[in-house]
Amino acid sequence: MTARPARAETSEQPPILLRQTQGSIAVLTLNRPNARNCLSEQLIGDLHRTIDAAGEDPAIRAVVIAANGPAFSSGHDLKELTAHRADPDRGRAYFAHMMTICSAMMQTT
Repeated sequence: MTARPARAETSEQPPILLRQTQGSIAVLTLNRPNARNCLSEQLIGDLHRTIDAAGEDPAIRAVVIAANGPAFSSGHDLKELTAHRADPDRGRAYFAHMMTICSAMMQTT
């Protein structure tokens, strides 16, 4: 069993989400240890797509979410959220967008 990126990476950065399959179990590993695996917009999207793909695979019976580094996840990426404070609405639309996509990902079946 070898960990592979959950999606094709286009830069020199390591993949932020890894996927392994152990029999009928998909193991998704958050891979932003230097950022304490905080939930960026990209990571939330990657998780959502990968969980959806696992749900559509009849060979997968369970999904386990794990993390590399000292923390499972420190929550939302505050640097990413704070960057939108300069928006005309002080980031309200972006914050609502982030909560909506995160909620959708967490409710994926």
